[in-house]
Amino acid sequence: MVESFNALYLAIGKEEDAAIKSGGRTTPPNNNHIFFNFMAANTVVEPILVADLLRTLMGRYQDKLLRLGVVNVELKLVCRLREDTAPVALRLLASNPTGYVLRVDSYVEVREGARTIYRSIGGGRSGDLGGMDVNVPYSVTRPFEKQRQAALTASDTLYAYDFLELLERAVQLKWEEYAKLRPRSDVLRPRNVISVVELVVARKGTPLGIVEEGAAEQWAAKEEEEGGLELLEVSRPPGLNDVGMVAWKVTLFTPEYVEGRQLVLIANDITIQAGSFGTREDTVFALASRHARAHGLPRIYLAANSGARIGLADSVKAKFKVGWNKEDDPNGGFKYIYLTKEDYTELASAVKAEMAVDPATGEERYVIKDIIGLPSEKDLGVENLKGSGTIAGETSLAYNDVFTLTLVVGRTVGIGAYLVRLGHRTIQKSTNSPIILTGFQALNKLMGKAIYTSNDQLGGQMIMFPNGVSHTLVENHLEGIVAMLTWLSYVPSVRRGFLPIQDITGVDVVERAISFTPQKGIAYDPRHLVGGMTNELDGTWVSGFFDKNSFIETLAGWAKTVVVGRARLGGIPCGVIITETRTAEATTPADPADSSSQERNIQQAGGVWFPDSAYKTAQAIRDFNGEDLPLMIFSNWRGFSGGQRDMFDEVLKFGSMIVDALVAFAQPIFVYIPPHAELRGGAWVVVDPTIHSEVMEMYAATEARGGVLEPNGAAEIKFREKDYVATAHRLDRQLQGMDARMRELEGKEGGKERDAEVKALQKEIKERENALKGVYAQVAVQFADLHDTPGRMAAVGVIRQVVPWAQARSFFYWRLRRRLAEFHLRKEVFKAAGGKGGREGGMSLLQASVLLKSWYVSTPGKTAEGWEEDREVLGWMAEHRGIEERIQALARGRVAEEVANLAGESPQGAVEGLVHVMKALPAEHREALMAALKGGV
Repeated sequence: MVESFNALYLAIGKEEDAAIKSGGRTTPPNNNHIFFNFMAANTVVEPILVADLLRTLMGRYQDKLLRLGVVNVELKLVCRLREDTAPVALRLLASNPTGYVLRVDSYVEVREGARTIYRSIGGGRSGDLGGMDVNVPYSVTRPFEKQRQAALTASDTLYAYDFLELLERAVQLKWEEYAKLRPRSDVLRPRNVISVVELVVARKGTPLGIVEEGAAEQWAAKEEEEGGLELLEVSRPPGLNDVGMVAWKVTLFTPEYVEGRQLVLIANDITIQAGSFGTREDTVFALASRHARAHGLPRIYLAANSGARIGLADSVKAKFKVGWNKEDDPNGGFKYIYLTKEDYTELASAVKAEMAVDPATGEERYVIKDIIGLPSEKDLGVENLKGSGTIAGETSLAYNDVFTLTLVVGRTVGIGAYLVRLGHRTIQKSTNSPIILTGFQALNKLMGKAIYTSNDQLGGQMIMFPNGVSHTLVENHLEGIVAMLTWLSYVPSVRRGFLPIQDITGVDVVERAISFTPQKGIAYDPRHLVGGMTNELDGTWVSGFFDKNSFIETLAGWAKTVVVGRARLGGIPCGVIITETRTAEATTPADPADSSSQERNIQQAGGVWFPDSAYKTAQAIRDFNGEDLPLMIFSNWRGFSGGQRDMFDEVLKFGSMIVDALVAFAQPIFVYIPPHAELRGGAWVVVDPTIHSEVMEMYAATEARGGVLEPNGAAEIKFREKDYVATAHRLDRQLQGMDARMRELEGKEGGKERDAEVKALQKEIKERENALKGVYAQVAVQFADLHDTPGRMAAVGVIRQVVPWAQARSFFYWRLRRRLAEFHLRKEVFKAAGGKGGREGGMSLLQASVLLKSWYVSTPGKTAEGWEEDREVLGWMAEHRGIEERIQALARGRVAEEVANLAGESPQGAVEGLVHVMKALPAEHREALMAALKGGV
């Protein structure tokens, strides 16, 4: 292979030298093909081993292959596959069209009639040459090479259809990672990890075969308003789209969902009109998104576009004329734009015009008032903005209805940028993928000078990651797809479905103590508390609260005094919010457009909510709710920053948003105050479980604290100097003796001697008081601190229980499992009882829990005390068959009550309804109903 490279270097060098000598331009090498032919007719060869060797060589020399423009490496090997078989010609073709996924297709040459053809082997994907004659000429270029180059040139991104190949490779990498972490487990990987159908918009009634061939008639967006379009699931080759927006329904066979999980994937095709949003693109986007919402599927958007499409009517552009103020002097200005009579006759449908007669020539002119465009000229202006509004609203709905995630893989502009934000969860490629409203060239032109030098200054990683628009940064496209799959691994396959619980055998265990323990007065990285850490001295693992290596942080660049992310507890996915205890720095960059602006760095203390971190907390809670995740809040806040600047920056507004987000939450929430942490004042208020008692519970570690003020502040107000002086007089023996002596002196008659002794004694008392002030000030603080202990919190009922830190993992695992099971059952009870939304009417979720408890207590052998034992209740919920029967009885009772109420409102209507019911019932049920009616009359 190295000799082949050398030969190519020489050949390319000769061509470049010749071009330079002739004064021509050199072009980068491309579409080169290296062919190896080996004869080993008596050697037994395993094709898989040869393919692995070829992969190794391709990976080793990847940079050289790229520089030399080698797109294919082909190997022909005449060998035996077994000792008892005849020699065969084995062909392997290696290529990497996307730059991220190496393909090695394996074939054998077999006779089929009079022809020799390639037959795919290996059990994987069928190669492109499968079934073709071995004498077919080599293609000059690879399929879609033109589109790939166009995408690369336009925005350093990939052709939309190539992302499916990256997605397949990413799932394979996730399986490899899953197996690597479980070396002792026999991990069975599926043969195929992905299945894809394209979601294609077509006119209703269009035969599926025509759509599969890409031969359907072109439709218009307005047909959707009339109900004339539908979204079809089509299996067809890539590249048959005629719209700059493509969508697929993808089934992924992942470690969390071995049987498969589905998602809707939408992508801009940047090779069609620079990926701009026209009305047809908007229609495809909207229908695909609605399909995801209708089925509760995750909706993923790959963003690489140039915003709403801009167009002009070329038909009018080629014909219009100018009415000059002075016909022989254009510098004198013009009066109007017009069409001649002949041109107006041709373009009457494209414009609105008024007839005017030129006084100088008498010519009949049609002065253009509105340019509409011919029916064949689509997407010229505001209609594209209408479509943009449609998909903006659709994306907002999708965020509330399903899991939405945007992967920014190239420049995204205007409506594209708004779609990113409206979908909220965002992964941004760190290079050449700015999220902008207007390009830097347009802004420079607007301001009349070259202010900005690139779009990255407006919406690159240094802007969108620190401001919280981008949740995660990745280096390249494949990393982005892997990050997307990692995020999805925490999310149910359908909205409001069961959580994807992962087997942690060989990775971690549930029943273990937590090794990392915060120390009083020492700041620490909160990520170590939840995710654990590696000891830098000996390399050992120091475990945290959640499963090993399961914590994934998001929004790390924004509002650094709060850390948010996702983790697993015993394999159960959870949302995580934890306080940063160390001082963080918030940076506001200088704006090149403002010469007076400067970069500003603001120090933010740990353990305090600032405007940005309060907003981040609220945003994270909303995201977790949309992902159906339970939430674990590790609370260590002394309060909100209430200075003038922070009040002006709306800390009050964003703090209130935390409450709003908690009220809307539908999964279990645990608020836990870790060791040596404190929760005080307004910070306690916004996470108090009474905000949403149907889902929230609060706990505290043994060493935690909570109160209105810190002990120093409380003592300053409620245990002042006069109070601890009085305490000293009450407790100090010397002062007690002095006080007794003072009382004796006060009982005596006055005199110089007595007065002198009183004065001396007062001085002694004062000196003793001053000597004791320091220690009794500490006593006062300690006394105030004892009002903030977990014991008092539990005694007055503001927390549910004190949970020691070392046992917190085991406790919350079983508590979470119990709560998830309880939530599922109480939703069934709520539904059967005809709940109308909890607090607004019908049975509330809390009442459903009370009913479940009554069923538990009425079970033989069960007691009210047992309801507090999570493992006990969990076993009862899993094994007790009577629960389902009682839920069914509850539903029957509710239906019977509703029918009786309706009959009371309209007896005649009830009779007519029963007639309809009897017609719809099977014969045996009809007879039973007749018998029941006769028996009840």
